[in-house]
Amino acid sequence: MIRIGITIGDPAGVGPELIVKLLDHLDPQKAYIVYGEKKIIKHAQELLGKSVEMKDIYTIDEVNAPGIYIADLDICETERPMPSLTSGKVAVAYLGRAVVDAVYRKIHGLLTMPINKFWAKLAGFSYEGQTEFLAQAFSTKDYAMLMYSERIKVVLLSTHIPLSEAITHVKKEKIDQKVRLVVREFKRLFGYEPSVGVLGLNPHAGEMGQIGREDMEEILPAVEKLKGEGFKVEGPLSPDSAFLKPDAFDVFLCMYHDQGLIPFKIFAFNEGVNLTIGIPFVRTSPDHGTAYDIAWKGIAEVSSSLNALKLCEKLAERCLE
Repeated sequence: MIRIGITIGDPAGVGPELIVKLLDHLDPQKAYIVYGEKKIIKHAQELLGKSVEMKDIYTIDEVNAPGIYIADLDICETERPMPSLTSGKVAVAYLGRAVVDAVYRKIHGLLTMPINKFWAKLAGFSYEGQTEFLAQAFSTKDYAMLMYSERIKVVLLSTHIPLSEAITHVKKEKIDQKVRLVVREFKRLFGYEPSVGVLGLNPHAGEMGQIGREDMEEILPAVEKLKGEGFKVEGPLSPDSAFLKPDAFDVFLCMYHDQGLIPFKIFAFNEGVNLTIGIPFVRTSPDHGTAYDIAWKGIAEVSSSLNALKLCEKLAERCLE
């Protein structure tokens, strides 16, 4: 029996509402464990005019049949917290609770709702994001954030760091390592070897060193080495034209956050999924944040979360085969 965990994320954001909207799309042959405050989920159900029963559990070992369960730590005093230290504590506590079960293989996949890094860090969360927390939990140093949709797939060389620092990560060794990771994980998760388009860093991919030398001295040597070993890789691609045909490559390796996320969100904003690769576990997340501005209004779009759930289920099943 497949067990899929779903964390509440920041309860002041759209996470609770999206979880309730997902309840209409669950597989009756699987078990789903919601890691979150029951009072908050119930309030979200009332907001949306829905009523779905969840079985309270204390430990994951109580999940012995398909259905919907909830692991409630009862740490929040209100059914609808505002963005605050409290909402940060809730997000961090339930993420940690779910990851413990993931590490001990008690669940087969995990869908994480968005957290707010500011409030999470005030609550003691010392990581760049949920991806980095999961990687450390699994003692994994070779990992990446894969932004996934049917139309376009993007991997980032660096993630949530200042641009000035991201430039220092553009090194032959890092590019080589990331491409090998991508190819290995595509084979494991999707069953095929991908073609990889490696973007340049500077305008026009540096124009042979005339506009910066990273493209010629770091990116090109890495690509040529990988091609010499038989990898299906091309680059450095000029960043201003690389995405004119988003399906030209199975996946793009981008040098920094916005270089990859801007085109990805243009092509796949309502359908994109954040998939963590490199960890021995399936974790997905919707491709958006807490959306405080529309939270608790009943209008949050569920498509990205639904795609994240379906991908999590699909990959969890594949990894168990």
